[in-house]
Amino acid sequence: MTRKRQESGNDNSFEHALVLETARVTEGAALAASRWVGMGDKNAVDGAGTEAMRELLNSLDIRGRVVIGEGEMDEAPMLYIGEELGQGRYEVDIAVDPVEGTTVTAKGLPNGIAVIALSERGGLMAAPDCYMEKLIVPPPAAGRVHLDWPVEANLAALAQALERDVDDLLITILDRDRHADLIRRVRATGARVKLIGDGDVIAGLAVGVRGSGVHALMGSGGAPEGVLSAAACKCLGAEIQGRFLPEDDAMRERFGAMGVDEHRVYRTDELAPGSQIVFSATGITYGELLSGVRRFAGGARTHTLVMGYATRVVRFIDSIHLEEEHARVTIRV
Repeated sequence: MTRKRQESGNDNSFEHALVLETARVTEGAALAASRWVGMGDKNAVDGAGTEAMRELLNSLDIRGRVVIGEGEMDEAPMLYIGEELGQGRYEVDIAVDPVEGTTVTAKGLPNGIAVIALSERGGLMAAPDCYMEKLIVPPPAAGRVHLDWPVEANLAALAQALERDVDDLLITILDRDRHADLIRRVRATGARVKLIGDGDVIAGLAVGVRGSGVHALMGSGGAPEGVLSAAACKCLGAEIQGRFLPEDDAMRERFGAMGVDEHRVYRTDELAPGSQIVFSATGITYGELLSGVRRFAGGARTHTLVMGYATRVVRFIDSIHLEEEHARVTIRV
């Protein structure tokens, strides 16, 4: 066996070792957060998910460093940017959102998820906490659109790539005042718009999964969520293009310190350059792609999507958790 072949065989060791363990992390965060679904307290939702996720990450065989987290050290008590987790063998960078969609989860609305991405060191961009203009398209349209093009041109290219008419397209956009003109222009082409209140990671993830019914994500959202979306896109073969949007001169100074170019369009491989990436998302509340946590006497059922980039495996995991010692459940599909 050649040295090149040996090295190639070792490339998957990180993913093979951690892909199912990473699913366990998002499952644990989703289970903890689910206790607060519909209770109207988004801080309690986030706190429960964050505490559970941190505890489980510390149990993994990793030496992890948070690059996308709950905020700076002085803003977050745990899972803050730069926090070191675990004392194991695999050196990884970690991007987390213990509860994406704290408001929708607190209200019991759809598409609350727990989400995480792991990579080798340097494999996930440490993005500033600002807005990012985003364009996410499915695998057939990768390389055939551009963030700098007019929305009408991108929709035409997307329709051509998917071999359908523009008026067959459904585009996800965050329901924000800043998107009023974008929404108007999309609708003017004949394409339909799906407005969402929160959660553009799960929305971007749905773009990359055939049969979800949505064909692109457009508009601006959080830059940290853009990195998580990039990890998912890389595993699925979808594409994200993003441009960082500074809100003031202080943020521009931070861009300079971090080496971020506000005029540059960043692509999937720049936001998530890792050769090994694990991505996992578990539903907390019901959604079109992931079912939410369903509780029964003494336990719960979870639904997770977990992927490995180098291992080229996408898993949907339907798990039953018997949380109480004497819990029993009749298994059904």
